[in-house]
This record gives sequence, structure tokens and C-alpha cells, in this order.
Amino acid sequence: MRTWAKEHGLLLANAGLFLAFFVGMILSGAAAYSEEQAAHGQPGVTVLEYLSSGNFVEATFENWESEFLQMAMYVILTVFLFQKGSSESKPVGKAAPQDQDPRDATISQATPWPVKRGGLVLRLYEHSLSILLLLLFVASFSLHAAGGTSAYNEEQQTHGQPTVTLFQYLATSRFWFESFQNWQSEFLAVAVLVGASVYLREKGSPESKPVAEPHYETGA
Repeated sequence: MRTWAKEHGLLLANAGLFLAFFVGMILSGAAAYSEEQAAHGQPGVTVLEYLSSGNFVEATFENWESEFLQMAMYVILTVFLFQKGSSESKPVGKAAPQDQDPRDATISQATPWPVKRGGLVLRLYEHSLSILLLLLFVASFSLHAAGGTSAYNEEQQTHGQPTVTLFQYLATSRFWFESFQNWQSEFLAVAVLVGASVYLREKGSPESKPVAEPHYETGA
């Protein structure tokens, strides 16, 4: 068990942090939402009631949407684009293991099944990481829109204003402001990491070049 935990520690730590912060978000979100309700003369909500509210769905998926967009675009852009000296880039002008054609690989028992199968299955498997991330982005984008529509209509009704459909909400500045304010921060963080890893180091991290490696050396 200890060996398994050590081998999967990075995933387990991040999953644990996600759950801890997600629970914190739910509890604080329910409290904040109840305060807003009270300010408008409406009854507060329980945590379970909050989980079914448009406010919760919107707040959750507008953030997930930006994360999956960032990771999908990062995976795709690093296929074609380079940053000399960055640990986040493939070597410039050199062959990289990631570019090797799996059809030329020596098949062994440990070879992934799609590589053994070939054909369309392999074609999909070659791009399965970006496909998954893009699908998660589309799903989160859709749920952000649905939750946002519900929350927006609830506010409209509170102020005696007409409600909108999902497609009408997609045309509002509020929806796109929520999206762009998250998207821009994600790509800023990536740009900082890509640029900073040229000159700065973190000993022991695979996201950093070796501490003594020259700045101009690009990550493998």
C-alpha cells in the first residue's frame, strides 16, 4: 500500500487538495449565497439546496472551463511551438521522443493496446489527451452557460425583470466577462511559467531544468 501511495503521490495529493478546496468552496459559497438572499428579503439555503442552484453550477464550471481550455491549448500548442531555453518546450531543431511515430515502435507486452491495434483506434489515441481536455472544456462551458442562465434569471425575477433563454444569456456581456476574466489569467500563468523556466530553477522538479544547466538549453 505504501509503495502504491508513493508511486501515485502526485495524483493523490492534487486530488486531496481539490476535494478540500472544493468542500471549502461549497460551504463558503452556500453562506455567501444565503447572505445575498437575506439582503433581498429571501430565505437562506442549506448546503444541499445550494448545490442545486444556478449560482453554484455557474461558479464551479466557469472555473473548470478555463482550466480545461488552458491545458488543452497548452498540450496542442507545445506540439507546434517552441520556447528556446524553457523547460516547458521541446528542444528546438532536435528530434524529440514525443514526435516518434508509434507505427515504427517495437511492439512488446507493455505497449498500449491502441498502438498494437493500429488504424483509427491509434489515430484517436495519438490525440486522446487533447481530445479529452477539449471535451471537458466543452462540457464545462455548457454547464457554465446553463448555470449562469439559471442564476441570471433568478436575479431578473428578484428585480421584476424578464428572464432569458440559454442562447440569449450566451449573448450577454456578463457571460463573456465571466469567461474572459478566467481565460486571461490561465494563459498569463502559462506564459509566466514558460518564460520564467528559462532563467529560474526548482531543484528536484520535472517542471524545471537542472539547476546548473545553461539558460539557452531547452527542456527535453
